[in-house]
Amino acid sequence: MPENPAIKWWVLAFASVMIIGNYYVYDSIAPLADQLNRELGFTDTQIGSLNAIYSLPNIFLVFMGGLLVDRFGAGRVSLWTAIICFLGAVLCASYGDYLYMVTGRFLFGIGAETMLVAMTVIIGIRFGGHVVAFAMALNLSLGRLGSYAADLSPVWATSLYEQGWQPPLVLAAGLAGVSVVGAFGCWWLDKYRPAPVTAAAIEGHATEKFHWKDVFSFDRSFWYITILCVLFYSVIFPFRSTFAIKYFQHAHEQSLEAAALLNSHVFLAAIFLTPLFGWLADKYGQRGKLMMFGSILLPLSFVGLTIENWGLWVTTVLLGVSFSLIPAVMWPAVTKLVRPKQLGSAYGFMFMIQAIGMAGANLLAGYLNDSNAASADNPAGYTPMIIFFAILASSAMFFAVALWRRESGPHGHGLELPR
Repeated sequence: MPENPAIKWWVLAFASVMIIGNYYVYDSIAPLADQLNRELGFTDTQIGSLNAIYSLPNIFLVFMGGLLVDRFGAGRVSLWTAIICFLGAVLCASYGDYLYMVTGRFLFGIGAETMLVAMTVIIGIRFGGHVVAFAMALNLSLGRLGSYAADLSPVWATSLYEQGWQPPLVLAAGLAGVSVVGAFGCWWLDKYRPAPVTAAAIEGHATEKFHWKDVFSFDRSFWYITILCVLFYSVIFPFRSTFAIKYFQHAHEQSLEAAALLNSHVFLAAIFLTPLFGWLADKYGQRGKLMMFGSILLPLSFVGLTIENWGLWVTTVLLGVSFSLIPAVMWPAVTKLVRPKQLGSAYGFMFMIQAIGMAGANLLAGYLNDSNAASADNPAGYTPMIIFFAILASSAMFFAVALWRRESGPHGHGLELPR
């Protein structure tokens, strides 16, 4: 019996609930960075490691998570990993000790990226090629509400921050529990659909055994997309989700509330622009050109931080515009480059490489701040970190141009064409 077409939208709704909680937990560190420094004596390297440790297990595990998605189904894996994320968030909020907190973030990281792989695959397969970019973009846009809420938590949950470092993290753990509810909904719809939500089921045959050589058989466009994702995420997440609020407080003399509001503009822009870019990619194509546009804005956002007559809100909005393009344009493009039965493996590999970049950039940015004594008393100490991110952002242009040239030529896969 054919499935009710409305079910896929219910899947999208549950996936969005799942990702809202997940993103809130990830972004709960940035508003607390200054308090962790003052109340617990954490260095910037330690603060950076709280997000770097999130990425470290995924260097090894997220690719295996993609294989698990192909083997057991996206719904089942999303529930398993959401529970792991919840346990990690609880541990992080339990004790004011660096070892406990970093272990909790490590556990959260083990589950989070594989959960995102499962979520991406289930949406990609449910929506097929018709409106997949819009569906993924809408999901990510709704997920950014979690990040936006985390950024603004010092404003709407001021009383929690006034009580110290722990209550805001307890709130984050509660939202991780909400994420489990969303994952349960995805699992339930997966469990009771006529055919399991796995790439193999869509193809109508058993999942092929994966071989590492399969990775190297992926098209060159896949590699350009992967590198672009790595560069964008290695710039945006370590800055915005770890050091930006502390940087605005110290280098631009903003209060915690004002710095949090400034940082929230990144995802406020992404909430509205991500589905718009997804719709544009579905309707008009031109994905390479869109990424060229984003790769120009990304370094400009860091240049703007050094220009006195630029409003700080302009730089964060530019960051949000460029960031919106990855989930709206690049992630859905993979469905045009990889066979359905290998989608989990492809996304797992892509997220694995992203994890390497994010972990390394978090640690290096923290090291640069510590080695240059960056603080409210020495705001110039943050300059090397800003230069590092600007250089990394500028290098994305080369790969955006390379992607556009390949997809515009005879070896293209339709990325510059509609749908």
